[in-house]
This record gives sequence, C-alpha cells and structure tokens, in this order.
Amino acid sequence: MQRILGAEPFLIADGAMGTYFTQLTGEDSGAVERANLDRPELIQGIHAEYIAAGARLIRTNTFGASSLALGCSRDEAARILRAGVAIARRAAQGTGVLVAASVGPIPELSLDGGPVDTQAEYRFMVDTLLEEGVEHFVFETFSSLEPLKEVTAYLRKRCPQVFVLAQFATTPEGLSRKGVPNERLILELKALGTLDAYGFNCGIGPTHLLRTLQRLDLGEDLVSVMPNAGYPELVNERTIYHPNPAYFAERMRDIHRLGARILGGCCGSTPAHIRALAELMGRAPVERVAFRGAEIQVAKPAAASNAFAEKLQRGDFVVAVELDPPFDTDASKLMEGARRCREVGVDLLTIADSPMARARVDSLAMAAKVQREVGIQTMPHVCCRDKNLNALKSGFLAGHIEGLRNLLAVTGDAIPAGDRAEIKAVFNLNSFRLIEFLAELNRGPFQGDPFLIGGALNLNAANRDAEVARMATKAARGATFFLTQPIYSQEVVDYLAVMPRPEGVRILGGILPLVSYRNAQFLNNEMPGIQVPQASIERFHPDMPKEEAEAVGVELAVETARRLRPHVDGFYFMTPFNRVGMIARILEGCR
Repeated sequence: MQRILGAEPFLIADGAMGTYFTQLTGEDSGAVERANLDRPELIQGIHAEYIAAGARLIRTNTFGASSLALGCSRDEAARILRAGVAIARRAAQGTGVLVAASVGPIPELSLDGGPVDTQAEYRFMVDTLLEEGVEHFVFETFSSLEPLKEVTAYLRKRCPQVFVLAQFATTPEGLSRKGVPNERLILELKALGTLDAYGFNCGIGPTHLLRTLQRLDLGEDLVSVMPNAGYPELVNERTIYHPNPAYFAERMRDIHRLGARILGGCCGSTPAHIRALAELMGRAPVERVAFRGAEIQVAKPAAASNAFAEKLQRGDFVVAVELDPPFDTDASKLMEGARRCREVGVDLLTIADSPMARARVDSLAMAAKVQREVGIQTMPHVCCRDKNLNALKSGFLAGHIEGLRNLLAVTGDAIPAGDRAEIKAVFNLNSFRLIEFLAELNRGPFQGDPFLIGGALNLNAANRDAEVARMATKAARGATFFLTQPIYSQEVVDYLAVMPRPEGVRILGGILPLVSYRNAQFLNNEMPGIQVPQASIERFHPDMPKEEAEAVGVELAVETARRLRPHVDGFYFMTPFNRVGMIARILEGCR
C-alpha cells in the first residue's frame, strides 16, 4: 500500500479520457486510443490538464488498446500501447505524478461472433507494457473476476514488484454487470492474492456508488473509487454529461469517509471535477465513518414450483415439445397447439427465439403468455444474437416475475449475409457466457428461486468429442440439462450410448419428424447440424399425398424414439410447421 500512497491518507487520480476527448473534439471516443499515434499532443494536453487540476495518478490512454478491440494487427496495437505510455510520461515528467497503464476488458467474441483467445491478448498487452517499464497497472471496468485470474497471475510471475489495481463496474443494486454481488466479488478477489488494491469505476454516478459502498465493510483494504460524473443524456445525437464538479467532489468526499483512498473519475468527469475534488479534500482532514452493517433485507415471495425440474432431478422420463412463435400478432395457432400438448401429457413447452435469424414474437413474452393462459410449463429459448447484456437481464427479470423458471441458453443462428447491411448481430455474449451469467443471477436476485438452465448439444457434428467437451464446459458453468439437435442416424444413437457426460446432467434426445420428401431433402441439404440418412429419405417419394407422408414421418419418428429411449432422459420434439397432431400421434406410438 505504501508503494503508491506513501504517507498520504488518499491519492487523487485523473478523470475520464474518452468522454473528455469527445467533449474537446466532437469525435467519437472509439477513436481515442488511436489518437496516441494520430494526435499525441492532444492526449498529452489532456494528461497535463488533469495533473494541473491536482491528479497525482494518471492512467495511460490504453484502455481499449487491444488488437481485438481496435480491429488491427498486434504490431499496430503495440505501437499504440507504447505511445500511450510515452505520452503519459512526458506529461508527468518532473511532477512526481504516478503513471499507471490502463487495461480494459477485451472482447470475448470476434467481429463475426466467434470465440477468441482473450488471455493471449492480455498477455500480449502486459508484455508490451512491461517492456516499456510500466510499474503500475489499472485493470478497469471489468464485470467479473474470471478474465483477471490468469493475467494477474502471469503479471505477478513476470514482475513481482508491480502494483496491480483491479476495478469493477457495478450497478445501483450492488451487482457487477454480469450479476456478481459486490460482496462475493471482494471475497474472491482478496483470496486471489495477485492484487494490491481493488475498486469500482464506471457504470453509475457518485451517489449510487456511495450507497453501494455503504453496504460494504472495506476494513483496511486499499480501495479505489472512480464513478461516472452522473448519468448522461442524448442531445443532438451526442452523449452529454451535466457539468457538476462541486456536487461530484462532495459525494467523493463522502465516499472517502467510507474508507476509499484512491479517488478519481470515469465517464463524464473532466479536469474541472478533479480540481474541485482536490480543492475540497485539501481543506480539512476527513473523518472516517464507521461501518453500520448491511441494510435490512425485505422478505421475498415463496419460490415458484418447477415440476419439470423436479422430474429431472428424480430421474423421471420427460417430454418437451418446441413450438415456433408467430411472425405476426396472431398467436392463436400456437395457443391451440399448446393446449393440445397439455392434453397429451407433455411436460414442457419450449418456445424458439427467432430461429434462422428471422424476427418472430419475443420468446420470453410468448412463453409467459402460454404458461399463464394454457397452464403448461414453458421454457423460452434465449439466444445471444439480438440483445446486449442489459436487454438480456431485463428480459430475465421480467420472465422471472411472470413465473418462468426454465431457460435454454443458445448462441443463435447467424444472420444471413444478405441481411447484414440492415440487421446487426449483437453477440455481447456467447452461449457459455450466457449460461454463466444466468448462474450468477441465480446466486443473486434469483437466489432461492432459480432458473433451471438448459443448453444445446449437437451430436451431428463431425467432431462429436469436441461437442461433448463443450457440453461439459456448459455444465461446469451452470447448465443442468441439454437438448440435442434432431437425431436421425443409428451412428448418433450408438454414440449416445457410450459417450461420457458430467454427473447429474440430463439429456433430452431431439426428434424432428419429417413430413415429406421435399422436407427431408431440405433438412439434409440446407439446415446446418442436421443429417438425414438416405434410407429415411427413400421412405418418401415426391408425389406422396400429405396424409400418407405424415404417416411415414410418424413411423420414422417412433422408430427413432424407441432407439433413443434407453440412452436419454427424455424426448425433445421439434414440431414441424406447428403440426402438433403429429407429435400426439408419435407419443401414442411410443407408448
């Protein structure tokens, strides 16, 4: 602690770089790290303004300077990183001000939605910064500890004497953006043993952060606090923060009284905010406020029953049926199908989430309506393609209030290339991270009344062992049951019989009945992840009447179900064209 504070009771850090850059230039802050190469005088001037305002710690303009975030080569990212260090040092030369390297979260998905090796990128950034002689690191605006475990251990091994501060974005509810309660986050990061200090930045303004910190016992920990100046508003398509330096300084003094000792600002803060803070803190000693304990918790309603989860836990054989929500506002066919499923004893109705990236009625809203009005338990599919973390959490909270307790977490079908000019994929998460996020919510706001989390399993893939490994990873992150892609071949059935599975995990074998020769050909040739044996296709012929073709589809599905039955914990029927009558006939045939 003394390495960074010395004998001083607190250390004032700088404020925002990105939003202040935008305020000065009118340009989007996404270009701010590139300005290390393009406009070094401007970046140095910003650092100098913060130093003149009273900052004794400045952070390099390298928060988003990874090759993955910038979409550039590592050579170019390295030049930006090195320039960021050099610029900050020039600004601090002769002032005694500390220079710390800022490192932000690295995107976990590539621009096309695929996974990336973030740890290799963190190591690249750390190595580059260490080569420049950096002795202080600030990892900031993180949502969980997971990305920092490996990189901080690597940093400690390479240079044990460096000072490492990790800051996390928090919500007014006392959770990280990924749903981790602050109390648990602090316990885990202190147990990590690779950090000198921890803190909170971004996400919320100083008053909400003050209230959040009042619920935490900071003890003698070295804690940093760098909130946003407040909450922004959109004016003429520009994000504007209300100028409030005096107010910001007063709240920060209150935060210091709770035990925070490194004080600075994040989005919306400017040299004026830091100047007001430095002047206020310098006027008189600040007496620390004693920790008063956590707020009284209001009793939560009793947990909702989840008959489907109970059946899985008992080892009962279950039946789930998938229906697609409508493209328009007419849900009558789906509701009729749901009632028919209830009548024939289906345990769970699953609602797809805009399959094939074609917009349909929201799966959470549709599932809630069906469960409420039909009286059959439902499970919405939730994909990562269309919603960011805030939208996903909002939907989960609403779904929980509506009584939903089962969710299927999937990555989602890709948007067709021809639509990408107008429709943009979000992919804030992938299916692994979505499962992990839901598990965190189960330990947080849904504690005692959790969602049952399901995942997808594709046994039609060329490398089935890799898919089983993916299943194990999902199970480790919180998924307890899996729905397979449609199974047609005996080869997949035989693999199911011997494949390893995590303890306690349940598997529902996927069955998508064929309805015609054209349908079988289409699935086999145009649907990724589906393989229909030629022998099954040859059971149909192009001119077969609809009723006769349906009868053949039912026979094939019953045969598949009987072969699957000894090796799965339930059936997962995908209803072709919402023909629920076929599912009823298949179930009767299975009995």
